[in-house]
Amino acid sequence: MKLQVNTPQGPQPAYAYTGGKPFDPTLPCVVMVHGALNDHSVWTLAARWFAHHGFGVLAVDQPGHGRSDGPVLPSVEALADWVLALLDAADVQRAALVGHSMGSLIALEAAASAPERASALVMVGTAYPMKVSDALLATALNTPLAAIDMVNTFSLSTIAAKPSYPGPGAWLHGGGRALMRRLLQQGAAHVPAGSNLFHHDFRLCDAYANGLQAAAAVSCPATLVLGGRDQMTPPKATRDLAQALKAKVLTLPTAGHALMQEAPEGMLGALRGALKDALAT
Repeated sequence: MKLQVNTPQGPQPAYAYTGGKPFDPTLPCVVMVHGALNDHSVWTLAARWFAHHGFGVLAVDQPGHGRSDGPVLPSVEALADWVLALLDAADVQRAALVGHSMGSLIALEAAASAPERASALVMVGTAYPMKVSDALLATALNTPLAAIDMVNTFSLSTIAAKPSYPGPGAWLHGGGRALMRRLLQQGAAHVPAGSNLFHHDFRLCDAYANGLQAAAAVSCPATLVLGGRDQMTPPKATRDLAQALKAKVLTLPTAGHALMQEAPEGMLGALRGALKDALAT
């Protein structure tokens, strides 16, 4: 689904995957926001389930990622404004906001800046602050292919997770690497000179400093879904955030950072529970 999203630079074409069903703005809406150097495809299983069970789904490609036009936006706050503008373009007044990693910060900021528009907040593979080491930032800038390999290693808890997504025995490391390499190449036209899409996304995570203030402004039910073996955003890094949000915390004990791929059934179950509880309030 293509939408014209109003931005400070003017209308900007944006893509959202609707789960294989035509989008209906009168249904309860779920917005899914991907993480760094990812796109909507990481949400395919969840998007399809919700779209076929009475929800309107918008699994977005952020500006300059996947099928959404650039340029990239300069901050988590700007991306949160973009998500809210995308809801306007889709004629949606209120939605559950689900985000993974960098996308979880965007969902948090959107739920805080327009609390009346958020029916629920689900932060997956999250942390605050979401600092990125100087070494990884430098590698992402100077040798991004090496950084992609590093992040895929850190994001998955095993060499060959079973069951996994899109099917038992899928090569998650290879699939993650292929997705990130494709987005790195496609995003080259949308980032400032001297940078690349991976470094840009990491820099936004590292720079975001409004997390606890945003959490205090969130009024909807909040859930954190964490990987027990997550090396990118360790569960212990969510303590202050969970407390500020008064959030329910669900941990998938054997999963790493790439929860949607490594623990697809557990991840879907956590989302179903979180959104069912939230939408019933």
